[in-house]
Amino acid sequence: MALKIRLARGGAKKRPFYRIVVAEASSPRDGRYVERVGIYNPMVPKDHNQRLSLNGERINYWMSKGAQPTERVHKMLAKAGLAEAPLIREQPKKSAPGKKRAEREAKAAEAIAAENESSATAEASIEEAPAEESSAKEASVEEDSAKQIPAEEAVAEEASAKQTLAEEASAEEEKADG
Repeated sequence: MALKIRLARGGAKKRPFYRIVVAEASSPRDGRYVERVGIYNPMVPKDHNQRLSLNGERINYWMSKGAQPTERVHKMLAKAGLAEAPLIREQPKKSAPGKKRAEREAKAAEAIAAENESSATAEASIEEAPAEESSAKEASVEEDSAKQIPAEEAVAEEASAKQTLAEEASAEEEKADG
């Protein structure tokens, strides 16, 4: 017989009230229980003494017999000093809807930061290189840019040629009409 120390809900709709009970693990949440060992009323202020009431002797007795508190009850017992601090969950029960998207964005931001850092170190290494090497690199960069300029000029010339052809065609049409 596996025993649990858990919450059993009572109270009206939107006015919860919980009994802290020792029950069989297979019994329903609000069903049959072995013993009531405390109460929890979330409707009163946190600093009020009637918010949480526990029978420490009986809780310790049932825990010595092997009863396991649920996660929520374990947190309550830890605050009351009846149990050690709750273990931190390795994974949450359900992932938040936007959590995966936020993780992807964080990874992308890290990648961009790493790329910026590597380019900054590359620039720093260029500045540290001897003057001869840097002048050679600047010359090769100028040659590369010179190779790109004719290609850009060719595109511009081609566009202007198309424009002049269009103008000539419209001029011929006007002569034919007039």
